Amino acid sequence: METPDESPTLLGALSSEQFMLESIAGSTISEGGTRSSIYLSTLSGGLVAIGFASSSPDLLTAFALTVLPTIFVLGCFTVVRLVDTSIENIAVSQRIERIRSYYATLGPTAAIVFAAEDPLTNGKFGVRYTRWSVLFTMASMIAVVNSVVAGAICALILSLLLGAATPLAVLAGVVFGGILLAATLVYQRRRIAQLEKS
Repeated sequence: METPDESPTLLGALSSEQFMLESIAGSTISEGGTRSSIYLSTLSGGLVAIGFASSSPDLLTAFALTVLPTIFVLGCFTVVRLVDTSIENIAVSQRIERIRSYYATLGPTAAIVFAAEDPLTNGKFGVRYTRWSVLFTMASMIAVVNSVVAGAICALILSLLLGAATPLAVLAGVVFGGILLAATLVYQRRRIAQLEKS
C-alpha cells in the first residue's frame, strides 16, 4: 500500500518540477553567455572605432571619452545581471538536489541510483565550491575587462584633459581599476553568501 508521500501524483509533480528547474538552469547559462558576448562585442567595436579616430588628438579625446564610458556602464549592467543569473543557477541546483535526495529515499535501488554526490564536491554535481570560486565566474571575467576599461578612462581623463604625466595617469588608472575590480568581487561574494545563508 502506498504512503501519500510516494503517490504517483507526487512523483509526477517532482519530475515536472525537476524538468522545469533544469530548463531554468539551461536558460541562465545561455543568458550569461549571450550577455557576455554582447558586452565583449561592443567593447571590440568601440576599440576599433577609437583606433580609427586616433589620427586626430581632439577627435580621439572626444570619441574615447564618449565611447568608453558607455561601454563601462554597459559592463556594470552586465556584471550585475551575471551575478543574478549565477545566484539563480545556484538556487536551482539546490532545489534539484533536494528532489534527488527525496528520490533516494524511495527504496534500495533508488538509494543507489540517486546516491549523494562525492562529499569532496559538497554535493554540487562534481564541482567543489569554495570562497575562491567567485573568481572563475562569467561575472568575474566581465568585471576584470570592465575594470581595465574603467582604468583606461581614468588614465585618459588625467592625461588628455588634466595634462598629467603619462606614468602618473597610468598608475592612477591601474589603482582605480584594481579598486573597482575588488569592489565588484566583494559585491558578487556577498550576494552569493546571502543565498548560502538563506
